[in-house]
Formats: sequence, structure tokens, C-alpha cells
Amino acid sequence: MFGALLCFFRDRVGLSQEALGSKIGFSKSQVAMVERGKRPPRGKFVPRADQVLGAQGALLAAAAKLSVSHLASWFTEFAEEESRASSRHEYETHVVPGLLQIEDYARTVLSHTYPSVDDEEVEGRVAARLERQRLFTRKPAPDIGFVLELSALTRPIGGPQVRRKQLRHILEIAQLRHVQMQVMSPDRKTHVGLDGPFVLLETEERRQLAYIEGQGGSFFISEQPDLGNLFGKYGILRAQALSPEASVKVIEEAAEEV
Repeated sequence: MFGALLCFFRDRVGLSQEALGSKIGFSKSQVAMVERGKRPPRGKFVPRADQVLGAQGALLAAAAKLSVSHLASWFTEFAEEESRASSRHEYETHVVPGLLQIEDYARTVLSHTYPSVDDEEVEGRVAARLERQRLFTRKPAPDIGFVLELSALTRPIGGPQVRRKQLRHILEIAQLRHVQMQVMSPDRKTHVGLDGPFVLLETEERRQLAYIEGQGGSFFISEQPDLGNLFGKYGILRAQALSPEASVKVIEEAAEEV
């Protein structure tokens, strides 16, 4: 909405994006990204634009209400459902789940995306990821479970020190009464989750959802029989994985080996 308002005032005075950028000290691409809602206005952008466009404080007032999200647009709906969930269960194969990532681990992961983003955007995404972890301390506490492939825990993302801290953090989370942490035995020749990772949510109204994420996109599954199949699959994965007690020992050993 802020971008649309900026575009309205710019068109009203007959300035191009390039001309406005020149007058307020920003590039054409920066003006364009603000108008498309791809980047929040930074620095002196708003007061200068308000003055040049004769907006009489309208842009200043709009900017004061501006809420900036660093979550990917295709992830926002899931994050909203997750924050209200009464239960959340995840099977992960190749990286520590975002809900379990420490700051340094998250920063390493989010710094190596394609296309690349600037440092400010990386820090915004790190903060957004850490903010989601309030789910662990929310009241009433949701029921949370993980089934993790050992390869997701042993990949040396961030280097030995970060990996050690990350594993210790997972062990701390595993001690929470409402969290069940399980590791899939690396010795198991096969199991029902080989199709890939997924997340299961149950809302306060007991509505069930499954969430699957891929390269740059995601989708919910809310209809039967696919929804029931994924909930059934997770139940089997829990049975095929190591017990929570044995899983803790495996994670401890992995931390000691770093």
C-alpha cells in the first residue's frame, strides 16, 4: 500500500521513477522496488519523497504505519498458521529445521541463497527466523515433534564451532516437556519418508494441515486422502526412528565428535 501511494503521488506530479530517484538521492531501481513492495524505504527516502512530491505529510504518516516482513511471500501464510498451531511436527532430511537453528547457523544458511541478497536483508531474515522460535515458549504450549535425518545434523554448516553450538541447542530444546526429538537411524536401509521433508500442523480448531516446501515455493495440503496419508506417514516415521532417549545419545555423540 505504501508503494501504491508513492506511485500515486509520483504520477500526479508527472515524474518518472528515474527523475524522482535523482531528486531524492536514490536510484531508479530503488524507487521501483519500493513501489512494488519489494524493499522498504530506507534512510531519508520518505521525508525527501514527501517533500518533492508535495504529499503534505501523507507519505510520512503512511511510513509510520509501515510493517516490514522479511519472510518470503510464499512462506508468510505458513508462518501465521504455525504461530497459532496447537501441534507442529516435522520430518527433515538435509538441514537443521529453521525452528531449531541458532543465530550463527541461520545466518550461514541465509547468506548463501540464490539470488544473493544484501547484508541488511540477511539480518532481517535471521531475525524473522529467530522470532518464529517463540513457539517453544508460547502459552499454552503446543505439542512439537521432530524426526531428523542424522545427515541434517552432521553437515558442517558454519564450521565446527557453529555446528557444536547448534547440536547443543538442539539437545536443550529436546529437554522441553512438550517437545519430542527423534533421529532416524542412519543404519536403517529404508523408511516411509524417502519422498522428502514435510511439516504437519493442527490448529486451535483442530483443523489439520500439511506443508511441503521446495525450491523457492511451497504449498499446503488440506484435503483427503493426501492429508491423512501424510499424518499416517509421520506416525510410521516416529515408529521407525530411534526413541527420544536414544536420539539424544546420538546427538550428544555427534556434538562430542566435532
